[in-house]
Order: sequence, then structure tokens, then C-alpha cells
Amino acid sequence: MSLSVLSVASEVYPLIKTGGLADVVGALPAALKPHDVEVQTLVPGYPRVLGALTDRRQLHAFEDFFGGTARLVAGKGEGIDILALDAPHLYDRPGNPYVGLDGKDWPDNAERFAALSFVAAEIGRGTVPGLAPSVIHAHDWQTGLVPAYLHYGGVSGARPRTVITIHNIAFQGQFAAAAFPKLRLPQAAFSLDGVEYYGGVGFLKAGLHFADAITTVSPSYAVEIKTVEGGMGLDGLIRSRSDRLTGIVNGIDTDVWNPATDSYLGANFSSRTLVRRAANKAAIEERFGLEQSDGPLFCLVSRLTLQKGVDLIINALPNLLARGARFAILGSGDAPLEAALKTAAKSNPGKVGVVLGYDEVLAHMLQGGADAILVPSRFEPCGLTQLYGLRYGCVPVVSRVGGLADTLIDANDAAIAAKVATGIQFHANSVAALEDAVARAMALFREPAVWSQIQRRGMAADNSWHRPAGAYAALFRSLVAEG
Repeated sequence: MSLSVLSVASEVYPLIKTGGLADVVGALPAALKPHDVEVQTLVPGYPRVLGALTDRRQLHAFEDFFGGTARLVAGKGEGIDILALDAPHLYDRPGNPYVGLDGKDWPDNAERFAALSFVAAEIGRGTVPGLAPSVIHAHDWQTGLVPAYLHYGGVSGARPRTVITIHNIAFQGQFAAAAFPKLRLPQAAFSLDGVEYYGGVGFLKAGLHFADAITTVSPSYAVEIKTVEGGMGLDGLIRSRSDRLTGIVNGIDTDVWNPATDSYLGANFSSRTLVRRAANKAAIEERFGLEQSDGPLFCLVSRLTLQKGVDLIINALPNLLARGARFAILGSGDAPLEAALKTAAKSNPGKVGVVLGYDEVLAHMLQGGADAILVPSRFEPCGLTQLYGLRYGCVPVVSRVGGLADTLIDANDAAIAAKVATGIQFHANSVAALEDAVARAMALFREPAVWSQIQRRGMAADNSWHRPAGAYAALFRSLVAEG
């Protein structure tokens, strides 16, 4: 029997993207189709989203809606069934979904994403004719109020089951108590057993409290967030609901990320034609102003934050450069880290190249030409760049946390002998540990037969959405069966 799911998120690839959340939300609908699960994806009506929709039609109108009027429109966006909340007073503004051009959070983010959650709950209540999802799948704090609105709003008859996925528990959607009166929740909701969180409003806390099921994006991360260190203040709540918690590792869209057909690459290749990667490597060297060399080229494609361990790379650079490593770095984030990387590039011409910003084409090129990708995160719910690296023969060098621990096999002597190694892992989040891991990578690179074996094994790994989508489908059906 076909199952109807409403997926609710603040971004969806390729219509609007700031990070891996969009990739997951964009890929899951197609991955769930073979499991007889039909997904419609509700997102804010940002101008880029509305402009991309075809066959657009209005389904419902909302008056006096969080400070203005709004419409729910449906259409197709790059093959995805999209429901867009067209509320210009909330979403028609410059900047990215969360911050303005000045880099600061929009001051009305509580209302902006409460509105998204409110509409999802209205759909769940049957307010919009023709829409009756069996399950609502909410993603991250921006949709954390969906289960709360359903709980407090009252639903005649059976209500949809709810799932909330934690993509990164560091982002919790915490707002001052002054935001509460604007959320259209009853006063009783402002309590410990409601949406109140340390005297304010906690969007993610609300979702974790009221959802019928909680998932996160890797099994190891599901364990880590139950600890004081990993739970970031929510560990107690998560432990209390651990019977409702599941870790499902992310997959990747293997059509979008396919080195044999990727139009963003200068030279396409497969595991049988790894030699063709050399042309992409040469293109990276030119683009990043790096000297040509037969030695290893390491890349970083990341938000430039302490979570991602970017400071570890900066501090390790002198020793790593002295050993002959070169670096191509793409990303944006914290201003001090951006400045330090620009200084490193200026001080080490030909050895360190930095491009600040987000560039999808360049991200593909780096995966298709660099020898290894660094992911030294202090914590990592799942990570996607290491999965892209595996797919593209760009050997991941990662810290052993979260999804990074779950998605590759360390190239220790036993794994190399058994021909199962797919990358390099290190335990401690320290400069010395990173330096040792990179040194190991460089030593393995000097053994071409071993290095190509690691590349090919990684490229052969199944990191598609096939198994994760099956796990989501089974979870959705089990919740519906519970009634």
C-alpha cells in the first residue's frame, strides 16, 4: 500500500541550499519511491524556490498569517513535488534562508519558521483539501514546532504520525521568551513539558519532546547525542526518549555525484580509469594557483568553523607543508578562520590555495581531482563530503566521530591486507593526530598499488540512498501501524 509523507524543511537541493540538509531533503523523495512511499516537500517560498516551480497552482490562502497574508502553492521543482509557503513578508528578502546580507540572523526567524511548522500542522489536520499525509517528516530545528502544533491544536480523527530528524544538534532554534506570544500556541505550551527551554523557546526541544519518532543521520551520532558532551543540553531529553531514537546514515544522490557522467568535471573517469583524474588535478592546481607536482594534493570543502576542525588544519599547516603536502580549500564561515586561511595562502604561494564562498561546480572538481579530502571534525552527525570523496576516489582523511566513523574503513595494516580499506581515520581531535593521519596518507600515496586499491574500494562502496531509504520507509510504516 502506498504511503503518503509530507517532508518539511527549510531548504531543498537543488532549489535552495546552504549545506548537507538540502542534499538529504532533495534526494529522499526519489529514493523512497521504490519503497512505495510518495513524498511531497514543504519549504518556504523563497524567491528562488517560487521561480523554479513549474505547473504552479494555489492550494490554499491564509489571512492574518504571522504578520501578513500567505498562500500555499504546489508545483514541480527539478522533478520534486514541492509545496511552497508563499509569504513574501517572511521569505522575500536578500541573503540566505537564515541570515541577511550583514551576516546576522533575521530578527524574526522564530516567526518565519514557526509559520512553516504551522502550515505543515494545518496540512496534517486536513485543512488543505486533497492533502492527507500519513506521516510528517520534519527536519531540524526549523520544523521542530510541527509536532507541538499538532499536539496543542487538536485533530479530529486520526492525525499523521510525526518524525523529526536531527541533522546537527548544535543548531537548536533557541529564542527568548518574548517570541512565544507570536507563535500561536496556547499559554499551557510554555512549560517544561511543552516548548519552554531554559526560560525561552526551544524549537528543536519541542520537536524531540512531541514527535512520535526521532532519527539522526548516523548510528554513532545517535549514541553520541545521548551523552553530556554530545547532547549539548538536550541529552537528558534524548535519553528519556531513547526507545524512539534511530540512527540512519545518510546516503548520496549517485546520479548527481557520478564521476563517470559529472558535467562539472573536466575529465570523467571510473574506478577502471583513475588515470583520467590527473586532468582534473591539473585544473585544480591552475584554479587555486598551486604549483604542479606529483605529490599528494589535499582538499577541504567545508563550512569554516571550529566544529569542522578548520583551526586544526591551520595549526598543522607548517609541518604538513614541510613534508610536501599541498592544499586546496573551499568554504566560508567564521571570519577569523577565513582570515587565517587567506594569510596562509598568501604566505605559502603555490602550496596553499583558498577560495572563500560556496561553489557547487568547484566542489565537484575538487572531489574529482584532489588526492584526498580532509574532514577533521570535532563532531560530525553524518558528513557528506567524505561520501562524495569515496565516490570520486578522493580518499577521506577523517576524525573518528559520528558518521565519519560509520562510513569508511581505516587503512590500517589488517584492512589493507584484506583489501577493505577505504580511508584514514584518527581518534583525537588534536593537531598532532591530524598531522599523523596526513603523514599516513602521504606514505600510502607513495605506494601507488595500495593507494589505487583504497580508491577503488571506496568507489565500490554502496553509499547510495537504497538502504537508508528502506530504513526510513520501514520506520514510517511502523509508526502508521501503531495507530
